[in-house]
Amino acid sequence: MGGAESGYETMKVEREGPVARVTLDRPDRLNALSPAVLGELIEAAGRLASLQDLKVVVVAGEGRAFSAGFDLDAAAASPPSAPTIDLGRRMAEAVSAIPAITIARIHGHCVGGGLVLAAACDLRVAAESTRFSIPEVDFGIPLAWGGIPRLVRELGPAMTKELVLTCRPFTAGEAKALGFLNRVVPDDSLEAEVEALAAGLSKKPGFLIRQTKQLVDSFVEQAYPTGQSFRDAEITLSALGDEESRAAALRYLAERGR
Repeated sequence: MGGAESGYETMKVEREGPVARVTLDRPDRLNALSPAVLGELIEAAGRLASLQDLKVVVVAGEGRAFSAGFDLDAAAASPPSAPTIDLGRRMAEAVSAIPAITIARIHGHCVGGGLVLAAACDLRVAAESTRFSIPEVDFGIPLAWGGIPRLVRELGPAMTKELVLTCRPFTAGEAKALGFLNRVVPDDSLEAEVEALAAGLSKKPGFLIRQTKQLVDSFVEQAYPTGQSFRDAEITLSALGDEESRAAALRYLAERGR
């Protein structure tokens, strides 16, 4: 695998030596995560995981946003099913399983499932103007995809409860103060800062990169396991059948003219 890789409809996958870049490429939809996007992310992550000489993977979004979260239009187009709902969990696990260090380059909006994608990466760098939010509860569904244990790892239990239950937006500055972000940089410096970070890491011994990541992740998984996240799809389906949750979803859609 070298240069740009063909075969993807919703993203661009490129590689230059020890560094690969995965760029969500649905700018007209603010890189919303449809089942097609999730499926391609799972496939791309699996292929990248097989490359023994790969050291760094940068995950980014084209256009005005990192990702606006799960694609509501795609969800409305087909009846929800456990396998479809479970794609998000499988995506997060596939990204986490890449042996190389993954860096989320975040700008614009990082919402819901997009935030789970960022949390699945090892390092996170955001532009100052980035806005984060987790609106799932307002939409009448739980934060799924293994998002809860991943956020508890980074934010702690109390802040995870607050941000998930209030659904309030928060800034890059607050995300950095909470420990979710490694760096916050000026908007016009984001790409250069991430490329410099990737270039510096790519010069480190690949064996030590992989072993350090594996060791840290093993301790984190012991403390905050994601093993029960397979139940997220079941809980989401239950929420879709709950009268109060359905009413919340209808209000959410009505407020947005859907």
